[in-house]
Amino acid sequence: MSTYTIPVGPLHVALEEPMYFKVEVKGETVVGLDITAGHVHRGMEFLAMKRNFYQNITLTERLCSLCSNNHPCTYCMALESIAGIRIPERAEYLRVIADEIKRISSNLFNCSIMAHIIGFDSLFMHVMETREIMQDVKESIYGNRMDLGANCIGGVKYDLTAEQSQYLKAQMERMKKPLEEIYRLYTENPFVRMRTEGVGILPKEEAVRYGLVGPVARGSGIAYDVRKKSPYAAYDRLDFQVQTEQSGDVLARAMVRLREAQEAVGIILQCLEDMPQGPTWIGIMPEIPAGEAVAKSEAPRGELIYYLRTDGSDTPERLKWRVPTYMNWDALGVMMIGNKVSDIPLIINSIDPCISCTER
Repeated sequence: MSTYTIPVGPLHVALEEPMYFKVEVKGETVVGLDITAGHVHRGMEFLAMKRNFYQNITLTERLCSLCSNNHPCTYCMALESIAGIRIPERAEYLRVIADEIKRISSNLFNCSIMAHIIGFDSLFMHVMETREIMQDVKESIYGNRMDLGANCIGGVKYDLTAEQSQYLKAQMERMKKPLEEIYRLYTENPFVRMRTEGVGILPKEEAVRYGLVGPVARGSGIAYDVRKKSPYAAYDRLDFQVQTEQSGDVLARAMVRLREAQEAVGIILQCLEDMPQGPTWIGIMPEIPAGEAVAKSEAPRGELIYYLRTDGSDTPERLKWRVPTYMNWDALGVMMIGNKVSDIPLIINSIDPCISCTER
């Protein structure tokens, strides 16, 4: 049987962002894949070098929406490393809370889209309804449903009053039961398992070879999480487990994300319990000396790395970041081979790609 090529994208069901795939198929089976990126390149790294350090906090938060808090947080960590700044302990806990709130929302969004792709729309709506609790939390505490505006150089721009802490605690307790129910549905429902189990398999050795990170790597048995391997903010004082699966398929990646959402609820509750009183930032707008630094954090999609070089002025001499999707999308060439054409959107969604972060 001869092969032929199917164009997929740049706009398609698995992504809100554009990406173009040339899929080589033999009958209904995928035998090759070529990815063409670059549809949403915006010159963000160049723009960052035209703005001062404070303006770039806003700019980096607008790289994408779902993992937007990790970008300004990691950028501020790089600046603080160059300037030798140690942020107040309360600010470290508040940064963790903001990150984990975004993680829950991001992971649930991806799992809901998975349900939509397989045609289980009642499950899609159930997951999105649960996610709406987190959206309300963001709007109530930060005043915005996507960009939180939480970070500044030397700490954070927000604090939690006693009333807000009680509200956040109550919402986290409220999340526990639906998260357990959703996890059980993904684990036990025969239709979900039939459509996702054994689909888009990425063996552990291939995940290592491609240098994958985040839930995609952890779904293939790689227990790498920046929060454990290189703790930042208050993560070294918090008790949580790195979630892994061994099968490396679409279902495994969803399971990791759902359990990480459950872990995030526990992390936020620990922060509310342990967070000390005190200032939330250093109280001055520091001057940034010449120097360079690398900072990294665990974004919802995996390891996020920022490189920053300064020359003593108020603008970066060079600012560059590496996002998790950059490594993860290359592995689609392994995941798709041998699968059916109908599984293409499902497999693409399973790596939870963020095109706007990657192409910036």
